[in-house]
Amino acid sequence: MKKFAALVLALTLVFALTACGGNSKKVELTVFAAASMQETLTEIGEKYKKDHSNITLTFNFDSSGTLQTQIEEGADCDIFISAGRKQMNALEKGGSILIDSRFDLLENKVALAVPEGNPAGIRGFDQLWSALEAGTVLLAMGNSDVPVGQYTQKIFAYWGLDETALAASGCLTYGSNVKEVATQVSEGAVDCGIIYGTDAFSAGLTVVDTATEEMCGQVIYPAAVLAGSAHSDEAQAFLDYVRSSDGAGVLESVGFTPLG
Repeated sequence: MKKFAALVLALTLVFALTACGGNSKKVELTVFAAASMQETLTEIGEKYKKDHSNITLTFNFDSSGTLQTQIEEGADCDIFISAGRKQMNALEKGGSILIDSRFDLLENKVALAVPEGNPAGIRGFDQLWSALEAGTVLLAMGNSDVPVGQYTQKIFAYWGLDETALAASGCLTYGSNVKEVATQVSEGAVDCGIIYGTDAFSAGLTVVDTATEEMCGQVIYPAAVLAGSAHSDEAQAFLDYVRSSDGAGVLESVGFTPLG
């Protein structure tokens, strides 16, 4: 009987420990986010893991259009943060977004940035357009499937510029995401580039002008949990942290305006 009682007690302890351990199970979250959030989201992730040691965060930073395509093709993803509503709208329409998890996380600004010393003497958007029409300046911009490229196209339309004609005349270069555009400016490969204000800050670039809402609309970053996430509660908890005061402080430090 004593041996039986000892066995029962041992099994009871094992089950109890197992139950307790279940509350801190290891979870890996895969986060797809716009390239412009690479520095800030990585920092927020490091802060989050200090108090959530059971959570592993794997980030995939790229253009929002590329990330949208990867998700549509079945890539493993728990969270999506886009640099534009267009990409999130498409995923939501296709049923890829968890119902009621979507919200507008932050706002950014579209900026005209120049290399160190501003060799071409670019002063602002109005002067840039004259230089583009004259063919005396080289501008870097995002591809058409990249939100920052789409905002640039809106600015072209506002100023009545023909992108196709400018590209044919050799006045434009392109980047597959905003980081590539910023790199072209940083390296002095172009006279200027249209990027986000936060990327200009992170790259140490000079901003000579900022686009108004009239020129390209608001630059809103929506966030959501993916419908196919196996860890939707943990994913939502991380997004809640990103828009908490701790996360917002990191976002504000580089020029984002938190909205959550």
